Amino acid sequence: MIVELGHYALVLAFALTLVQCVLPLWGALSGDDRLMAVAPPVSVMLFVLVLISFVALTVAYLNSDFSVLNVLQNSHSAKPLIYKFTGVWGNHEGSMLLWVLILVFFGALVGFFGGNLPKDLKAATLSVQAWVSAGFILFLLATSNPFERVVNPPLEGADLNPILQDIGLAIHPPLLYVGYVGFSITFSFAVAALLLGRTDAAWARWVRPWTLLAWCFLTLGIAMGSYWAYYELGWGGWWFWDPVENASFMPWIAGTALLHSAIVMEKREALKIWTVLLAIFTFSLSLLGTFLVRSGVLTSVHAFATDPARGVFILVLLCIFIGGSLSLYAWRAPMLKQGGLFAPISREGGLVLNNLFLTAACAAVFVGTLYPLALDAITGEKISVGAPFFNLTFGPLMVPLLMAIPFGPVLSWKRGDLHAASQRLYAAFGLALLFALVTFWLWGMEKVLAPMGVGLAVWVMAGAVSEIVTRVKFFEIGPKRGFARLVGLPGSAWGTVVAHFGVGVTVLGIVTASAFQEERIETMRPGDSVELSGYEVTFDGAAPRRGPNYTEEVGHFTIRKAGAYVADLDPSKRVYTARQMPTTEAGIHTTGFSQLYLSLGESRGDGAVDVRVYYKPLITLIWIGCVIMSLGAVFSMADRRLRVGAPKPAARRKAVQTAAAE
Repeated sequence: MIVELGHYALVLAFALTLVQCVLPLWGALSGDDRLMAVAPPVSVMLFVLVLISFVALTVAYLNSDFSVLNVLQNSHSAKPLIYKFTGVWGNHEGSMLLWVLILVFFGALVGFFGGNLPKDLKAATLSVQAWVSAGFILFLLATSNPFERVVNPPLEGADLNPILQDIGLAIHPPLLYVGYVGFSITFSFAVAALLLGRTDAAWARWVRPWTLLAWCFLTLGIAMGSYWAYYELGWGGWWFWDPVENASFMPWIAGTALLHSAIVMEKREALKIWTVLLAIFTFSLSLLGTFLVRSGVLTSVHAFATDPARGVFILVLLCIFIGGSLSLYAWRAPMLKQGGLFAPISREGGLVLNNLFLTAACAAVFVGTLYPLALDAITGEKISVGAPFFNLTFGPLMVPLLMAIPFGPVLSWKRGDLHAASQRLYAAFGLALLFALVTFWLWGMEKVLAPMGVGLAVWVMAGAVSEIVTRVKFFEIGPKRGFARLVGLPGSAWGTVVAHFGVGVTVLGIVTASAFQEERIETMRPGDSVELSGYEVTFDGAAPRRGPNYTEEVGHFTIRKAGAYVADLDPSKRVYTARQMPTTEAGIHTTGFSQLYLSLGESRGDGAVDVRVYYKPLITLIWIGCVIMSLGAVFSMADRRLRVGAPKPAARRKAVQTAAAE
């Protein structure tokens, strides 16, 4: 009965989206307050209905109800309880239901907390959000019904894909989806602004917190997926430039550009047309990622579905939402008023430079990801575009961008002084140069690019710290008053510093882990040892072990350094009983920010086994930096100025005050 209730709630939600699609937008365009007032309560009720549907599917998984086809294909009674729960979104149908739940949740947030929004903009935004929701709920009901029943269900299910039975994959999709789907609100704001002709500083300030929220979760989702692939797949890498990895990375790049562009629009009412276009493009790239994962055009460890009918349906949705929004943009954008002017050397100019490099980098990833698919579809020729292409196109675009990052916050608005800004960064430059020279002294010409990378990372981190120290004049007014001014800085200022510092931390992790990694691949027998980066790794032997729904061969290794015991590591090769699929479980020992990484290969007889041993210096900084970047977004969202609306221009404010006095 609970399953039928979930299905009915989803059908009712679709009917409710049709109401929200039409009435609030009609009210916004005609100025009817009663029709506009429909949007907030309907958006909340829509979320409640989809939540009921999601809970119903979750109950079916927890109860191992194999009369539901989705549960039958993706669960097993012996599966641990945590993976019965996370298995709800470990498949195409369930993950799309989660996608829709987050989509309507963002609409409900705007409906419930958007009291400071103008009525017409709020109503139009929720109406556009409902159009997106209606399309994906219809997609679920028509092609991907998660509540489909089985007439004569078997006693046992097929189990969840083994590589998804991991806590990392339990966390990764929800984080990623909040990021993906969160950009739908910025898209809805953009389309609503085009429909109403409302693009001003207030619009940019209303959009920024939603963009920050989506960007924060997308950053965490990408980082979690990267770390999961690193420790679960046993290959020792943290990024493969897989097309589906790129599909989540592209909206992140575009979202980063949108954040910076919205700042210019808010402060100077400039870049209006470009900011609206970025808001459309960012969610469009999120939709593109959904299409790649679920259309069957890709064969990937990340792909959910291979049914062409589903791919065609999503392609139609893409054409409607992306094509429709871009057509509206082409019609309305020329009517929008241009914003304020600024000199090339200014903070606005720095943010424009940021946007140029980010959009060029996004275009490079876009071409490298889609060109092989387009070539295959048109000519049937199959080519592979891998890491060399992306490293040679994406990397060079990032170097000048990273060099420019510290300059942006220290330049003045409208017209800046590059020489004065450089003087404020002397200490940061000196520190970066020192680290680069030390790295070169330690490694020489063996790793010629590594010192430049280390220096660049330190430059970004030190530049972020220099900006905040010089802003409060810490050394001029003394520590006591300096700390008081630090505490009093707005959240957005702290957010900028923390996020930029996180970028430097991630870059440092990437450079050191890529340039200074050491690797040994050996066939080891019990008692054999290998030495790597000062560690002695001894293979003690292997033994079988049984888990709740798998069997595994576990290798036992003892780690020593300078003869002293350090740790025991137990990497393994698992085989999940129901699907007879193998997985690799790496053994990882972390010291500071560096890791010793062990992965088992094939067994060779006589107790011998192939072993990969890696030493990865400072590799955890890659993911720590991402967490720091997300923390920067949290600081920015805490800025109360984003919650009270845009300030009135000075002249208008003065006129209002004069009129009030009279």
